[in-house]
Amino acid sequence: MMNHKRCAVLVAVVVLISVALPALAHHSLTAEFDPTRNFSVTGVLSKVEWANPHIFVYVDVKKDGATETYAFECGPPVAFSRAGVKKADFKIGDTVTIQAMAAKDGTKLLGRLNLIKYSDGHVFVYRDGSE
Repeated sequence: MMNHKRCAVLVAVVVLISVALPALAHHSLTAEFDPTRNFSVTGVLSKVEWANPHIFVYVDVKKDGATETYAFECGPPVAFSRAGVKKADFKIGDTVTIQAMAAKDGTKLLGRLNLIKYSDGHVFVYRDGSE
């Protein structure tokens, strides 16, 4: 009898740990990005990676005759879906202006998307509750 109880407790502990591990692995927004340092770029939307755990939006920005590709991290697709935004809302080739938080480590071409303004004037402000 005692062995069955010990086995059940061990199984329960293993299950609880395996359920909790993904939550522990998730990083804080401020671990990677500095909310006090924001920047803005205007360029051509070149790619959208619509995947868990983070969506990435890429924008090609022309500077001094050269093109630099910026990457902007967002939350998961479910956060966009809850806001009514779909992958199809991102039109590759559109000119957009993005406001973002700068990367803490100084990575120049990386940011956390705060706002995207489309060439037709509509704006999407991204808030995922982690700020």
